Amino acid sequence: MKAPAPTPVEGSHPSLYNHDLAPVPAAGRTWNRWHYAALWVGMVVCVPSYAIAASMIGGGLNWWQASLLVLLGNAIVLVPIVLNAHAGAKYGIPFPVYARASFGVFGANVPAVLRAIVACGWFGIQTWTGGKSLYTLWKVMWGEAPSVEIGAGHFVGFAIFWAINVYFIVKGTESIKFLETWAAPFLIAMGLALLFWGISKTDGLGAMLEATTPKDPKPFGDLFWPSLTAMVGFWATLAINIPDFTRYARSQRDQVEGQAIGLPGTMLLFGFIGIAVTGATIILYKTPIWDPTDIAAKFESRLVIGIATFALAIATLSTNIAANVVGPANDIANLAPSKLNFRIGGLITAVIGVLMMPWKLLATAEAYTYTWLIGYSALLGPISGILITDYFVIRRMKLVAEDLYRVSGSYEFRRGFNPLALIALAAGSLPCLPGFLNALGRVNKETIAHTGWDSLYESAWFFGFLTASGVYLVLMKTLPQLASPQKR
Repeated sequence: MKAPAPTPVEGSHPSLYNHDLAPVPAAGRTWNRWHYAALWVGMVVCVPSYAIAASMIGGGLNWWQASLLVLLGNAIVLVPIVLNAHAGAKYGIPFPVYARASFGVFGANVPAVLRAIVACGWFGIQTWTGGKSLYTLWKVMWGEAPSVEIGAGHFVGFAIFWAINVYFIVKGTESIKFLETWAAPFLIAMGLALLFWGISKTDGLGAMLEATTPKDPKPFGDLFWPSLTAMVGFWATLAINIPDFTRYARSQRDQVEGQAIGLPGTMLLFGFIGIAVTGATIILYKTPIWDPTDIAAKFESRLVIGIATFALAIATLSTNIAANVVGPANDIANLAPSKLNFRIGGLITAVIGVLMMPWKLLATAEAYTYTWLIGYSALLGPISGILITDYFVIRRMKLVAEDLYRVSGSYEFRRGFNPLALIALAAGSLPCLPGFLNALGRVNKETIAHTGWDSLYESAWFFGFLTASGVYLVLMKTLPQLASPQKR
């Protein structure tokens, strides 16, 4: 993703500008539709994409309900992805700079940090997945059965895999580019291999799908909104930081068509594989297993287990660096561009990823869905709504790009902060807090009655997006003086 050296922006402030954040010049905007399609295939085809669809089965949905939600959720989230991508393609700017137009040149640090924290969590989740693969590989090499229960071996594998990630962060993401060319094809092949394994070990695909029907099914309506919110939330991070990638677009048409080709169909295919294979595990092991590493550990052939887990670890490494380091590294660098760069941002990402304890986020399907995916949707939905409303409704897609790097410019607001955007963010996210605390309590085995706060929380992304958009639009139209620079 290297581009020609950018020309410094005249009058830019050192706290707002460095080469990583500078606009990409026209000569560096070379990505066509197939680059974006390939980018999305590479990001979609990963263990968490497999696991989110599979976890819906563990949560009480059957195969067609889970498949419908995968398709619908990705079709919905594609809309804000394409809309927020527009500014990146038009002005060549990354997400932290794009956010300055609505939140202020310094206020943009708020959404950037929130988005970065979520990305750090995903970094930790992918690193835990890769570490489990190394642990399984080690146990198989010594002729021992991997333990399903988390123990010291899992944490040793996690530490080793984390250190490998850090090595490539320090060495530079270009050093791992050769892996990205085959990481996605391998994971597709592994997914298809698991599908055919399930078909061969059961009475066929029909039986696998039939097995996903819960013995004591819950009403689809009760599970629809939390599952749809979790599915939209899965890509809610990319829905706001997609300019980090579309700043390299050759044209708007290329980024729109490429993303439409690469995201929904690939997610449906890989999600369906996860759903069907989970059905096979219900037949074979009497319980839904939604982690492919745990499934691979149950194979009889040591050679097959060894090859699968080793290759899975390598593919996870490639996906982790590409999808979960680029965004947060830029966001963190935006905090102090004159002192922080992409590499330092990546290292900070790696440390925070450990502190977020990914093994707890993945402990159960309920924890993964209700406290992680829906939880951060309550923050990212409002941010996406504010960005889109500001860019398309308030500014009519017209930005003064140079002022995004200046302290005293069009986006100064109140000492670099737009208070109206912060009020809208609070209005869209804080009402979801009681529901989040209730969900956290239930995951910790507390008995808590379902209330209206829970219903609101279960649609957190949608509530946050619409509420923050509406509040921001009304405030900017009726009280613009509150966002105007104070007289000095």
